[in-house]
Amino acid sequence: MGRSSVSPGAQKGHVMTHTARLPYPQLAPKAFKSLLDLSTAVQKGSLGSRLADLVFLRVSQINGCAYCIDLHWRELIRQDADPRHLNAVAGWREAPFFSERERAALQWAEIVTATPHGDASDEEFARLRTHFSEAEVAELGFAIAAINAWNLLNVSFRNPVPQNG
Repeated sequence: MGRSSVSPGAQKGHVMTHTARLPYPQLAPKAFKSLLDLSTAVQKGSLGSRLADLVFLRVSQINGCAYCIDLHWRELIRQDADPRHLNAVAGWREAPFFSERERAALQWAEIVTATPHGDASDEEFARLRTHFSEAEVAELGFAIAAINAWNLLNVSFRNPVPQNG
């Protein structure tokens, strides 16, 4: 949706190192905890942890954040998600594994993540509202904002995927 499926670093020939640029959680502990608290609140909110993690996984795929892709894939596996279904998240439009509610959330997550290159049109918003209450739409907005923030932090500071999950 307006962004390449290849991360910007990969487009320029960048190869991820296995060493973080700096330990941002330790250097900005209050901000880190606040973002962590936001993510936790979203997962414990009305969307539920499965839908929140599906959104987190899809947005992380779009943003090319391997750390978050790995983290949310593992979280969904812990919730007994079928690995085959998770492998199809990037192609959710073509896969039969997702409910209409999940599809609406994934569509909205892609649209919002593509901002300002995309358009969160009134038509798309109305489609979203057929599956979510106003409070749930607000929580979905915070979920999308939170994972985009995590992705930007982890990619820019080159937070490596842990070798052991």
